[in-house]
Order: sequence, then structure tokens, then C-alpha cells
Amino acid sequence: MAITRRAFMKGGAMAVVGTASVPTFLTRSVLAQATTAQAQGKKLVVIFQRGAADGLNVVVPYRELSYYQYRPTIAIPQNAVIDLDGFFGLHPAMGPLKPLWDQGHLAIVHASGSPDPSRSHFDAQDFMESGTPGVKVTPDGWMNRALQAEDLAYPSRAHTPFRAVSLGAEVPRTLDGRIEAVAMDNIRDFGVQSAPAAAGFAAMYDTSTDSILHGTGQETFAAVKMLQVADPTKYAPAAGVTYPGGQFGNSVKQIAQLLKANLGVEAAFADIGGWDTHENEGAADGQLAGRLKDFSQGLNAFWTDMGDEAENIVLVTMSEFGRTCRQNGTGGTDHGHANVMFVLGGPVRGGKVYGRWPGLSPEQLYEGRDLAITTDFRQILGEAAFKTLGSQKLNLVFPQSGLKQSNFLNILQV
Repeated sequence: MAITRRAFMKGGAMAVVGTASVPTFLTRSVLAQATTAQAQGKKLVVIFQRGAADGLNVVVPYRELSYYQYRPTIAIPQNAVIDLDGFFGLHPAMGPLKPLWDQGHLAIVHASGSPDPSRSHFDAQDFMESGTPGVKVTPDGWMNRALQAEDLAYPSRAHTPFRAVSLGAEVPRTLDGRIEAVAMDNIRDFGVQSAPAAAGFAAMYDTSTDSILHGTGQETFAAVKMLQVADPTKYAPAAGVTYPGGQFGNSVKQIAQLLKANLGVEAAFADIGGWDTHENEGAADGQLAGRLKDFSQGLNAFWTDMGDEAENIVLVTMSEFGRTCRQNGTGGTDHGHANVMFVLGGPVRGGKVYGRWPGLSPEQLYEGRDLAITTDFRQILGEAAFKTLGSQKLNLVFPQSGLKQSNFLNILQV
């Protein structure tokens, strides 16, 4: 097996190669001392809904007459909506989230999103993950900068190799940057594949004069050792908790495993695709309903599984933009503008839809076709980073945004 620098460095991720026992050269490290490490304070989890979710059918403004006029076949009937506050209601496939709303752990921000007008999936996702709408040359992601800002606020705070974790093959744009992040498709696949491979990694690590490679190798071996000792592969969810099948259910289950394994996770990221509903979107049933069922079941399972530890977790969802108010000719919706974000957690002042509702009358629409944005997505993410990680330098996390504490919606308790 050829061992190359590329095997170590891929988008800022730690090396993640195959499965097998941890090589013996790791035992000469003092890393065993880190196996009881904990992240300081609260944890931040971010879920990206890739493909542009239809916020109007996710959290339905069912008292808006225009909503039903724009969507003659895909609108959610009033008698099917899960009422929230007499004006907004959840899609009927999202029943698992209603108890969290009733308990005050779930908040919703409607008419939120990126002020950039792009309707390109690629550009819009990049802008939201970098946290710099309209700027294509930003070198790192907002979540990585939030961790950098945490370091400035708390320079003596200790961290572990699992400080920042992404469930996926590569470190996402959101976590790319100076702070190292671990990327893994599956906890069981995180290791060094074979004895010869381990020897190759060890030799390269020990003899390398490349400071970047040497540091990355050290972090990788630390992560492998910590994971072996914690052994989250033997994890069983809390009694009565069943995660949905598929990639998203597996991702949030593994985030729960890592958080409960006491590995020092402070920031975690996962995504869920399948939201680009140009055709056959469906109403109470259909394509969107299927995605929402997995989404809401996964979030409910994660919250319930975390038990008392959920009190120190803040989970935020985001999608690159919303969908058009009017359905198209193929029973779907096209790329729009404003969307909806969910905030779940112990510190959340839930049971409320935040943000100013702009209305759906024709004269109130953005460019005559879309729900208008009244809350910049950075207001929600900035508050989450500030109050969860302690990222006080908001101008570092979201440069040129002018974001201040006074812009927060106060969704989270201090």
C-alpha cells in the first residue's frame, strides 16, 4: 500500500483509512491521559439540508390565503397541518418534532437565509458554509473560525483531536480552516488498515521534516488511540430510542456516540440531501414528506438519546435557500430565497417562531416570486457560536457582516 502525504492531508481532515486494530507504535504516546477529556461547556451541532428545502411546506403559514392560491396541488391542507401557534404549523410528516416544541426545546426561525441573491446550489452552499455571502474567495468556513474565536477568548482551554468532527468522507466547507477537524464516514472505519500500513504511517510520521505532515500525523494517531480506548462501536442508544435507517439517521446516531464517549467534541457537522424538489414534491405525502420523516425522526432520536446531556447541546439546521412560492408545472417548486431554520437544545427558548414574517401577498414577495428574508442566517449562527462555544469576536466568525450581540434574536439562554 503506497503511503503518501495526500493520505494524511485532504481538505484539512485527519487521515481516515480502513479498519483494524490500533498499531502498537501508538502505545508509546501519553495519549491515554486524554481519554477522559471533555469539551468545555456546551456543544454545537450543525445540520445542513443540501438541495434547498421548501421552507413553506416544512413550516406552513396555513393562515395565509396566498399560500393556497400559489400551490393548488402541493399545499398542505389546513386539517393536516400540525398546529404550532395558530398561524404556523409543521408538515404532518414532522410529528416527532412536536413534543420538542411543546417542551420548549425547539425554536423556529422563518423567513431566514442568505442575503445573497444567488439561486445556484453551489454558490449558495459555499456562501452559507463560508459565512460570507457573495464572497467566493473566503479561505475557511464559519464554524472553523468560530473555534478560532473561542481560542482567542479562552487561550488556556484544552482541546482534543475530536474537538471538531464531521460525519462524511471529507471535511466540509463549514469546518475547513486552521483548526483541525476529523472527518469520518463511519466510526468503525476510523483506523489504520493493516500492520504494513501502520508501519508506513509510523515511519513517515517519525522521519518527516514537514511540520504540517508531522503535526497532522500526530493528531491522527491521537484520534485513533482515543477512539480505540473509548470504543464507541459498542454503543447502544438509550432505551426506547430508534434512529431512522439511512445516511442521516446513521450520522446523527454517530454524533451522539461521539458526544457520549467523552472524546472532547465541541463542534459537530452532518448533512442530509434530497431537498431539491423541482418535480413531484407532493403535499402531505410524497417526496418531501419522506425526507421530512427521516429528518424529524433523526432529530427526535438524537435529542432523546442524549438524555440529560442534551441540556448542554445546541443543534442548528440550515439550507442554502428556499423554494418559490408558486408551484411549477411539474408539481414541484423552483429555487427561491428565504427559508426556515430550526434550533434545538437545552439552552433554547423554544416553543416560538422567531423572526418577522414578511407576508405572502404578491407585493410582499422578493422579486415577485419568493418569500423575502427578514433574518440573516448569520444572526442565528452567530448567536449559537457566541453562546455555545464562547466565540466572542463576531467580526472574525462573520467578517464584514457588522454582526453584533444586539442583532441576536435571543433564542438561547446565556
